[in-house]
Amino acid sequence: MGAIEQGGYRFDMEYSVLLQRGALHVYRNGEFIEELSFDFQGQQPDPEQIGELVSSYVEAHQ
Repeated sequence: MGAIEQGGYRFDMEYSVLLQRGALHVYRNGEFIEELSFDFQGQQPDPEQIGELVSSYVEAHQ
């Protein structure tokens, strides 16, 4: 899963299968804004879960 661009933001994801933890790094105009942490189950985060996190963030910051 690569970077997601939505609403003028860029979201880069990293995750650990061992720890079952992930993070979305939020950027705007190339500047780091914050990190959004989340938990997941399985071999990788669910794309729907990531999409919901991204959409919620964009809606809250418009």
